[in-house]
Amino acid sequence: QVQLVESGGGLVQDGGSLRLSCAASGIEFSINAMDWYRQAPGKQRELVAALSSGGSTNYADSVKGRFTISRDNAKNTAYLQMNSLRPEDTAVYYCHTHVRRGYSTTDYWGQGTQVTVSS
Repeated sequence: QVQLVESGGGLVQDGGSLRLSCAASGIEFSINAMDWYRQAPGKQRELVAALSSGGSTNYADSVKGRFTISRDNAKNTAYLQMNSLRPEDTAVYYCHTHVRRGYSTTDYWGQGTQVTVSS
């Protein structure tokens, strides 16, 4: 059974920092790409950062230079370091991965963690 459990969200002031964690189980973590998405009230879920198994990264333009995605394969954990936070970063943040089995692909999501940035 695949499980992704996020932690580290909370309330922070404009300009502050938070680090989100995503603990994964039930997958071969080291060979899986890991992503962070977010969804603000009334908006669609959007990709924030992606990290391939080989270490390639991709960021949304709105977070480039402020957020850093990383992983610790020994701990089966992915991270999202968020610096210089802005009120517009307020959202529920979700950890995501996908697993290919034969010709099918299954998406897995964590339960989400709330990040609130006050002005």
